[in-house]
Amino acid sequence: MTKRPLTLVTGGAGYVGSLVVDELLSHGAPVRVLDTLLHGSVPSLLGAWGRPGFEFIRGDVRDPEIRRAALADVDAVVHLAAIVGDPACARDPDLARSVNLDATRALLWDCEELGVRRVVFASTCSNYGKMPGDVVATEDFDLRPVSLYAETKVAAELDVLAKGRNGLETCCLRFATVYGSSPRMRFDLTVNEFTRDLVLGEELVVYGEQFWRPYVHVRDAARAVAAVLEAPRDAVDGEVFNVGSTDENYRKLDIVELLQERLPDARVRYVHKDEDPRDYRVAFEKIDMTLGYRSRYTVGDGIDEVMALLRSGILDEPAAQVYRN
Repeated sequence: MTKRPLTLVTGGAGYVGSLVVDELLSHGAPVRVLDTLLHGSVPSLLGAWGRPGFEFIRGDVRDPEIRRAALADVDAVVHLAAIVGDPACARDPDLARSVNLDATRALLWDCEELGVRRVVFASTCSNYGKMPGDVVATEDFDLRPVSLYAETKVAAELDVLAKGRNGLETCCLRFATVYGSSPRMRFDLTVNEFTRDLVLGEELVVYGEQFWRPYVHVRDAARAVAAVLEAPRDAVDGEVFNVGSTDENYRKLDIVELLQERLPDARVRYVHKDEDPRDYRVAFEKIDMTLGYRSRYTVGDGIDEVMALLRSGILDEPAAQVYRN
């Protein structure tokens, strides 16, 4: 039997990464994870331990020696390792630039030198910033980053695509705002946070209820990564794909209304804001037309899933810091 090529997933113990690992292993692909476990030694990869083809390296993607060891015999890289989100990046800007930008550049150089074939880079729809009026952003729209997090992702995208012009196959995935349950659960994401607060009987305070964002289930995000890895070179090399569904653009108000349908006694207070630097709707037809990829979940599905998780009793303290970035 021919041995399948090895994929390295940086940040593979994270909220998205742990499900990317599960998705790839389920497809029979050998997977090596490089993760520093920044948020603690969480059990997100215990389900992968012992499965055929799974390897784990605890280390920092910024460490040249560890990075090159992780890349040994690797065919493809899924680069998820990052300081994720506006608050985390604002808290330590130097760390954010070091991990999100400098480490990405170093990884690309090593991939080229060590003969890696393909790199899939995790980016964000936050790169679109604020779109005017009823405009729906496609992949060829101008990027307008309004946070350090988005700035680092925009700059890293340019590096990834430029390196691709030197022979390395590269593809950037701009994920919509993720939600849903994951082995490395997060409750600092809009859908998950709103659901948690209302299920626990707390008053939900909503700022800027009228501003738009696109959303994608975390497992759909993982499926998109697998789709790109399996696609032929001419379909993905040098390409950027928005990952989500055009039907899944919502205002915060819309998400609250979905929650109130399920929790009619929920207490919600709105704090109106006339300005929000991020206000955007996004189109997702390109990934469907090119790869035949479509999201399977809706925000309503995600709310039901997270509600069931919270009511199950599996999580002792859903408000604990371990569930935040």
